[in-house]
Amino acid sequence: MFWYIVSAILVLFAIRLRFPYIIKEIKYAGLIARATYRTTKYLKARPVYTLIDRFLDSVRKNPNKTFIRFQDETYSYAQSDKQSNKIARSLLKHADLHEGDTVALLLGNEPMFLWIWLALAKIGCSAALLNHNIRSKSLLHCFTCCGANVLIAGAELQDAVVEVLPALREQGISVYTLTDHVTTEGMVSLTDKIAQASDEPIPADLRANITFASPAAYIYTSGTTGLPKAAVITQRRLWAMSFFFSVCGVKSDDVLYICLPLYHSAAFAAGFGGAVERGATVVLRSKFSSSQFWDDCRKYNVTVIQYIGETMRYLCNTPKHVSDQVHNVRMAIGNGIRPDVWKTFISRFGNVDLKEFYGSTEGTLGFLNYAGKIGAVGRVNFFHKEIYPYAFVKFDQEKEEPVRNADGFCIEVARGETGLLVSKITQKAQFAGYARDPEQTEKKKLYDVFEKGDVYFNSGDLFRTDREDFIYFQDRVGDTFRWKGENVSTNEVSDILTMATSIEEANVYGVTVSGYEGRTGMATITLKKDHQFEPDAICSHVTTYLPSYARPRFIRIQDSLAVTCTFKQLKGKLVEEGFNPAVISDPLFVLDETVKSYRPLTRDTYQSILDGHFRL
Repeated sequence: MFWYIVSAILVLFAIRLRFPYIIKEIKYAGLIARATYRTTKYLKARPVYTLIDRFLDSVRKNPNKTFIRFQDETYSYAQSDKQSNKIARSLLKHADLHEGDTVALLLGNEPMFLWIWLALAKIGCSAALLNHNIRSKSLLHCFTCCGANVLIAGAELQDAVVEVLPALREQGISVYTLTDHVTTEGMVSLTDKIAQASDEPIPADLRANITFASPAAYIYTSGTTGLPKAAVITQRRLWAMSFFFSVCGVKSDDVLYICLPLYHSAAFAAGFGGAVERGATVVLRSKFSSSQFWDDCRKYNVTVIQYIGETMRYLCNTPKHVSDQVHNVRMAIGNGIRPDVWKTFISRFGNVDLKEFYGSTEGTLGFLNYAGKIGAVGRVNFFHKEIYPYAFVKFDQEKEEPVRNADGFCIEVARGETGLLVSKITQKAQFAGYARDPEQTEKKKLYDVFEKGDVYFNSGDLFRTDREDFIYFQDRVGDTFRWKGENVSTNEVSDILTMATSIEEANVYGVTVSGYEGRTGMATITLKKDHQFEPDAICSHVTTYLPSYARPRFIRIQDSLAVTCTFKQLKGKLVEEGFNPAVISDPLFVLDETVKSYRPLTRDTYQSILDGHFRL
């Protein structure tokens, strides 16, 4: 018997040695299977069982459990239910909403954001989640493309609405602000009406015709079109995104800290949606604060945090404190963290389980680094790949399209090579596309990828795998880069720049800067005849029309822009040359927000940027 036991132990040891991640593989496969089973169960339920029904189940089972904590206020599931009932009744009465309508939300992170979405879901309406940083042309575009007939804005965002109010009124749009009184013609107060409304339950028959194909929300994503696109988040898709926290191992007794903007899918769908799916508690903060982050975690007994790479770096750059590891955070879920920041974070703040992942708002597939391999976004998993087929294929950077063989099919890259991620569009992995934009929806599809008739989603992202099958994000293709946790469309920034009086053409791209995640915006421009570069005026222009993260930090002036034979602007060499004045003879300027102007980029300033003294 003894030798049988010894042999069994040796066999298990050999298996573990040969397959070091087998235990985590099995656990991950189990979590996927469990989530898939529950998703299938919900999809088969009649009447249709959506996320709002899951919320109402939690209200019935745990009415007094804390649902939202915000600043010094605490709201239970029952209180949030009643508040959303009051909002729903107010909107039914005063905004004349009907099942299938869309309401645009221009709000910051606050409980009212979540309550309004719950209210809209109860009456069968969808919400378009507007980025509250955008203004003017971009704001109007985002509102128009979602097909909303009502806009609800936060009290602090009234000025942004007033700027586009004439255009909204021309379209017959009803505009409400979260105030008790409003004096601007064309805007109506809403808070006072909510206070007077009944909190009686909303009849389920008001959403009786909602299906899993119905839109639950519209979330905006930047792309190669210039202006943001409204990705359609169907009820089915929202379920899938909400289950992500479950796959990560989040439980109903966890306390989730959300400080990322709710207009993003990470905070809204994965964070808020995940909390509803789990029946957990949400601690909501108006915006990320590195100085208050850990104090909040201790104050609210937070156990799960969300991050982007930039926020983790900010946390690691704060002054060290004896209480750095005094907290109950057990898990961090997010993406974009650099390997060096990952190591520093764990070393300084304790053994927090980092769940680095990859996913896109409109995509059909995501990866999760369940094994904890530093730097990776996931690992090739047979079970996962069987359910959601995908591949990394060869990509022609110059033509910006996949390479195809003599038979016209795509070619998978070898291990270690960089390839474009494509994921198969199936019944389980559906692509809902972009609202009112069939052309851009079609552009994201690839046909006849590996066989005639198949259809794949083009992620626009490049990856490579290592010898252990870990997956590493490499870069984005096309005309989008990421800065400060936001996607920046180069075409949109270029269009704004060329609206300036003195600028003839603008080629916008992202450049890497030591010490920063992602790429910071840079524009190479040409000036109109008989015009000079006006640093103050250009700074004022980009500040007026672009959110902070999209404003070009560097400007390079040339006599003419390099283009291809088809007149497409060339970016490759410009990106490679970066912003080093030692190697660039053209005039260079850097945005200095302390003096609200662009100033010449000297070698001393360049070095100051690299040393971290001049902040971008």
